[in-house]
Amino acid sequence: MRIAFIVALLLLAGCASAPRDTRNACAIFEQRDGWFNNWQRAANHAEREYGVPVPILMATIYTESGFRPNARPPRTKLLGFIPWKRQSTAYGFSQALNGTWSEYKRSTGNLMARRTKFSDAIHFVAWYHNKNSKKNGIARNDAYNLYLAYYLGDAGYRKGAWRGNTQLQKAAQRSANIANTYAKQLRSCD
Repeated sequence: MRIAFIVALLLLAGCASAPRDTRNACAIFEQRDGWFNNWQRAANHAEREYGVPVPILMATIYTESGFRPNARPPRTKLLGFIPWKRQSTAYGFSQALNGTWSEYKRSTGNLMARRTKFSDAIHFVAWYHNKNSKKNGIARNDAYNLYLAYYLGDAGYRKGAWRGNTQLQKAAQRSANIANTYAKQLRSCD
């Protein structure tokens, strides 16, 4: 009984942390390839359902949270030193906001979805990219513009809120670059 409990704790501990090598898609999937928690199967399912390639989905999560399940934006400081409120309600692998996450759950009927569960988060990213693809005419394989629309939301993207925001443009380029790297790696995985 004790051994089963210890094994269960070790399995859960492995799920609660980011993979070690987040710049290698093959290594990420290899580290999270269990019967209980198979990230590659979840990513492939999301791609089949929404038509957004796995490397783009993974790159979005990499850019947003670094594959940390409990990622949150930093707290603001009151009077310059007292930890205060967070900048937004972004949370989890996908850094989805509360309102957008609620919309996703209603829209998909997945009312038990959690932002800290990889399979739910990657499904959310695919759903959101697909939604932005339809609304804004972004190709599902355009990692750069999909990331801009993901970060800004539909209205912000339509308004062109990224123009003049070099930091956001660099983040979108970073996401596109890692998507290209992941695509090359995934073609050669064992």
